[in-house]
Amino acid sequence: MTILPLIKVVKIISFQQRKVKSNITSLLSFYKFGSQPHHRVSALVPFLKFFLALFLSLDQAMAAMSCSPDQLASFFGPNTTNAAAAADYICTQFSAVSDKFVDTSYAVDSTYLLFSAYLVFSMQLGFAMLCAGSVRAKNTMNIMLTNVLDAAAGGLFYYLFGFAFAFGGPSNGFIGKHFFGLKDVPTAAFDYSYFLYQWAFAIAAAGITSGSIAERTQFVAYLIYSSFLTGFVYPVVSHWFWSPDGWASASNTGNLLFGSGVIDFAGSGVVHMVGGIAGLYGALIEGPRIGRFDHSGRAITLRGHSASLVVLGTFLLWFGWYGFNPGSFTKILSPYVSGSYYGQWSAVGRTAVTTTLAGCTAALTTLFGKRILSGHWNVTDVCNGLLGGFAAITAGCSVVEPWAAVVCGFVAALVLIGCNRLAEKVKFDDPLEAAQLHGGCGAWGVVFTALFATEKYVNEVYPGKPGRPYGLFMGGGGRLLAAHLIQILVIIGWVSVTMGPLFFGLHKLNLLRISKDDELAGMDMTRHGGFAYVYEDEAHKHGIQMRRVEPNGNTTPS
Repeated sequence: MTILPLIKVVKIISFQQRKVKSNITSLLSFYKFGSQPHHRVSALVPFLKFFLALFLSLDQAMAAMSCSPDQLASFFGPNTTNAAAAADYICTQFSAVSDKFVDTSYAVDSTYLLFSAYLVFSMQLGFAMLCAGSVRAKNTMNIMLTNVLDAAAGGLFYYLFGFAFAFGGPSNGFIGKHFFGLKDVPTAAFDYSYFLYQWAFAIAAAGITSGSIAERTQFVAYLIYSSFLTGFVYPVVSHWFWSPDGWASASNTGNLLFGSGVIDFAGSGVVHMVGGIAGLYGALIEGPRIGRFDHSGRAITLRGHSASLVVLGTFLLWFGWYGFNPGSFTKILSPYVSGSYYGQWSAVGRTAVTTTLAGCTAALTTLFGKRILSGHWNVTDVCNGLLGGFAAITAGCSVVEPWAAVVCGFVAALVLIGCNRLAEKVKFDDPLEAAQLHGGCGAWGVVFTALFATEKYVNEVYPGKPGRPYGLFMGGGGRLLAAHLIQILVIIGWVSVTMGPLFFGLHKLNLLRISKDDELAGMDMTRHGGFAYVYEDEAHKHGIQMRRVEPNGNTTPS
């Protein structure tokens, strides 16, 4: 009569029901209860109280009282023989269960981060499709190859140098100095999954830049800039704002910039501004594509060859953004209040919601805005508007209310439209609007976060420093805004003094832009051995002989 309730309690608490039965059977072999039923009950009551108190709040119970045989033996009373051995056995079982909980926590968080990394990496396919659809057919193979190159070269250089520069702590506030080539990884702070996740972010920044300089850039220039950006330029910026040692990091609780640090949760500044500003310098130094502006300076639209690929790439990027933003928590099994339905898993869901709302609002705002300005319902403009909303919400997605995300997306669409109008006036040519979208909307996202971040969410997402400044419009003062304005300025400055001279040097060495003849003929034929699309059947049908164009402009029969 007394054994069954004990087994029932343990079965409710334990995840391993069969093992619990055998453990209880072994445990009871240590006891010798009195002959009367009330003696057996009185012996079990204190044990059950201890057992329930310990397991209903395992972490708190273990912190308050370690499971030692001497302490536990006092619960059994005078009717128990060999109490010390029984207590030692019970403590062993508690420790085993506690270790299983710790192991499970690590496994769940690591799996969550790996899945998020896979989602972010899938954005490379989205970038490839978006870029391919946004350029003319004669340059499709070239832009696809550069997207593959961003991932491949970026992977090697981020492994050798980039991850160490970004997160190689302990270090100074400027740059990391450990874990080159992943030496001494894993550590208590992160595992290999963290490297994979951060690498996916690094190559995303490089992919942004490749869109700005599409259709006119030499292949060797892609190789050089991609390696330099992912191996040095981007990692230093991510160290400043994401590493616990970074001089402006919100995680550097011992030395917070303006008492708050920079809250750039998933990288409106760190990723999007860096990639966008690097693309800005590349496109400025190269100059516009041939035919983009006529002799009077009027803009001529050079439409991409496939709106279908643009839409496909946009949806793939949308899907990947659910790893980009919610995945930036890096952990999901973190309760804010133990035993409650509300925890970091709730924040992950809220982040996905704010991301969605910002993108949707920006897409609709761009749709109607461009309709008013141009008189057309343009699907490419809507796709870019959607991505602009995502780029803007990336900084504050975890610390703002869903209604604020609608505001973010609305303004992001206006910023993108305004930047595109300005680009045409100054004769700036970016085939994918990458500099305007990621640079302009990313900067707005940094400012937006400083205006709308809520006190509750800031303290939940960035614990360890009570009383942090939060959004200006939410009553948190202007210190967070000051920190974020500094972030914008230092990112512009850092990318200017690194990527600007790099592109200028490539230009002076004639390694940046292709020749006029190659550009007119298309790089697929002159640089990559043939078109991305096969036309042989149609050519032979009409008796046409295909010809291969050499890089020097001469032609030879194929």
